[in-house]
Amino acid sequence: MPIPPALRSFVPLAAGLLIGGAGVKLFADSQPGAEGTPEAAVTRLETELKSARNRITELEASGRTGRPGRTLTDGLRDLADDIRAGRPVSPDDIFRQCQPLIGTLAPLFERIRVREAEKMADSLAGEMIRRYGLDPAQQATLKQWFKQKAEDDAKAWTDLVSRKGTSLQDLAKEARNVRPDRGLDSVMEPMLTGDKLATFKTQRATEKAERIQRDADMRVERIDGIVGLDAGQRDQVFGIMARQSPDYDSSVKLEGAAGDIAASGKGTPEEATLAVLRPDQREKYLAEKQHRREEAAKDLQAIGLTLPPNWDPLDP
Repeated sequence: MPIPPALRSFVPLAAGLLIGGAGVKLFADSQPGAEGTPEAAVTRLETELKSARNRITELEASGRTGRPGRTLTDGLRDLADDIRAGRPVSPDDIFRQCQPLIGTLAPLFERIRVREAEKMADSLAGEMIRRYGLDPAQQATLKQWFKQKAEDDAKAWTDLVSRKGTSLQDLAKEARNVRPDRGLDSVMEPMLTGDKLATFKTQRATEKAERIQRDADMRVERIDGIVGLDAGQRDQVFGIMARQSPDYDSSVKLEGAAGDIAASGKGTPEEATLAVLRPDQREKYLAEKQHRREEAAKDLQAIGLTLPPNWDPLDP
């Protein structure tokens, strides 16, 4: 049974959160040699795992599953019983039942994310150093900034995963919006002058515009494939979608075939999009979204799960 494309991101996301064994291996592999020998890395990992086991035991004993005296295993067993009995169970129900365990393993996953972010940062820092000829002091400042950002981003992710009310959709959206270079301007611009500063600002503006355009064009094409937008509508919908981008800010100028694209009216992006469409287009648009939701719901129902209530079939 095929999984709906827009739901596929939930599968690796949930698996990545729950499969601790794979995370342990990645964690061990990610230890930098400069911080100690492989034996020392293994010792640190064993300490983390021992702490995690102790915490899991505490959670089991304290019944951190919603009702006193119940364990994580009890909660998961109930979910399995609900699925077998045909009672509604959503992917979010499973995620929330596992949140205490995920929180226990958070230090491992946080270190993995830091190490992966640092690898990306090394590449970005190397590009900046080469392109703008940074001196040793500037290089050190830039590398320290990337290191701190990696740690801050990893902590923010851990906080989101552990936060009450977080859904798998929230995690999927946050994963899509990761930007290793977000905020880079604040550290690079004070270090540059003259032509180098001008070149940096131009390059950053171009990169930002390209990211915004790619995301907005994709969303516009999905809607156009359903309702057939005219040129004016394409520009308006592009403006609505572009302003949803995590890279968008008021300094970005949006232009369409007829000139500048003005901001849409008040309301949500969905409401703004519907306001652009003609009555017949709105009917087709809403009918297609409902059809896709129903098809996705059937696919999940076949494996005993229900569709998240706020899932949008047109989201990336």
